[in-house]
This record gives sequence, C-alpha cells and structure tokens, in this order.
Amino acid sequence: MGSGTGPAAGAGSGRGVAASVTASALFAVIFLIAGSLPGWGSGEIFGWRVVLTLATLALVLPFVAWGRAEIRSMLLRVRRRPVLLLPGACAAAIVGVQLWLFMWAPLNGMALSVAFGYFLLPLTMVVSGRLFFRDRLSLLRKFAVAAAAVGVLHQSLSGGLAWPTLVVCLGYPVYFVLRRKAGFDHLGAFAAELVVLLPVGVLAIAGGPHGLHGVSGLPGRSAWASGLVAVWAIGVLGGVAMVLYLLASKWLPLSLFGLLGYVEPVLLVGVSVLLGAALGWSALLTYGPILAALLFLALDGRSSTP
Repeated sequence: MGSGTGPAAGAGSGRGVAASVTASALFAVIFLIAGSLPGWGSGEIFGWRVVLTLATLALVLPFVAWGRAEIRSMLLRVRRRPVLLLPGACAAAIVGVQLWLFMWAPLNGMALSVAFGYFLLPLTMVVSGRLFFRDRLSLLRKFAVAAAAVGVLHQSLSGGLAWPTLVVCLGYPVYFVLRRKAGFDHLGAFAAELVVLLPVGVLAIAGGPHGLHGVSGLPGRSAWASGLVAVWAIGVLGGVAMVLYLLASKWLPLSLFGLLGYVEPVLLVGVSVLLGAALGWSALLTYGPILAALLFLALDGRSSTP
C-alpha cells in the first residue's frame, strides 16, 4: 500500500479521508443511540448489533472481489493450520467484550470512561508495536508516550482509571496483536468473529427485556417499536462503518489513516457530554497531555509520509 502520486492518488486519498471520517461519525452516532435507549438492556442491544452487522457484511463481502479473496485466504490458512482457530476464538471473545462495552457504557454513565480509553488506545498501540513487533520509536513517538503518561498519571491520582478505560486501551492491542500474528488482519476475519459471536448474540436478545419478538400488543408497543428501529439502526450502521473503515485503510497511506483515527475519540467525548457527562477544569490536566501526545503522533505521521 503506497501513497501514490498524481490525480488518481489524490482522488483515492480524498475518498479515503471521506470514508474514515464518515466511519468515525457513524461510530459516534451508534454511541449516542445506545445511550438514548433507557429500558433496553445493553445485552440485547449488543445481540442485535452482532446479528445485523453480520447481516450487513453478508450483503457486501461475497459480492466484492477483495471480500471473496479475504474469505478464501482465511479458510485456506485455517485448513492448513487448524491451530489458528485458537487465536481466532480469543480475538472473537475480546471483540465481543468490546462491542458489548460500547453498548453498556453510555447506558450506565460510563461513556466518558470509554471515550478516554479510545483516547489512550493510539498510545497503547504504539507501545504494543514496540513490544511485539519491534517497531522503532522515533523521538516524537517517545514524546507522545511521555505526554500520555502524564495525563494517565493525573487521572490515576485524581480519580483512578475506570475499568472500562482499561478494557478499551489494553484489550484492543491484544486483539490486534492476535489478529496480525495469525494473519487475519482484515474484514473477512471480523465477519468470522461475528459468526462465532452469533449464538451469544441470539441468546442475549432472547434473554433481554424485549426478547426475540418484542412486546407487541402491550401498552408500550409504540415505544418498543421506535426503540427496535434504533437498535436495528445500530446494527446496520455498525456494518456500514466497518466497511468504510476497511476501505479507508486500503485507500490511504498508513500514517494518514492512523491520524484520522483520532477523530473518533474526540467525537465520543462530545457524545459523552451530550449524554450528561461533566468535564471539570481538572480534566484539562488529563486530556491536555493526551491531546499533546496525539499532536506528537500527528507530527510524526506527517514527517514519515513520503
């Protein structure tokens, strides 16, 4: 994957930027919708997201050449090395927890904690790259890690790091390391993970407040119907966002793709405030160093772009 030159490369970059920003916006919309559904269990919302995201991907992957190629490659690798099913199952479990947490947090007053986890994620990914793949840490990346450490230290001393923050910023690096080590770093593998999670998702729906068939015929039917539309929107938008995210990764230079990934946590903090989270002045001592760290990473990405 190269940056390319000329009008074609510029068009590709333009499409990639649009796809990445749109994906980040859709993830923020999902976060907002999930936080606006009182009376719906986070488990059943998670279940519908698994079912409908998988259905959305099933309408895309088999009908595009790169999607079919990813599926064939994955099946061939598993056939040759069945042991790869183990890291695949572990990755499915981790992403299942992450998908559930993304639905649970905004319903339970922990939206800001999850958003903070996504702020820290680029930094923990840098550290993971150094530990597991011997990625070289440039001077700017070292500054970024140091600045982030200041923000984390302040948060730890002032209010502690909430467990959702740790699940996001520590769980996702393990997930990505497992996928890359197994050679399953693509959307086809994500679809396979959703297949593994499908029974869990169906059970979560069946065991939720509304069940598989809802509460039709009861006085709250109208509220249930509007809520069901919102839940279905979460599932479909999740699938669309993942497709756009992958397309952006294909169309953009890696450094630019990484920089645009910082749009999502900013939007998530905004959604958290809309859902009622309060940011005091002391938050500047937490988010200020984190934003400085992201700025260092942005400068590092620009300097490494050919």
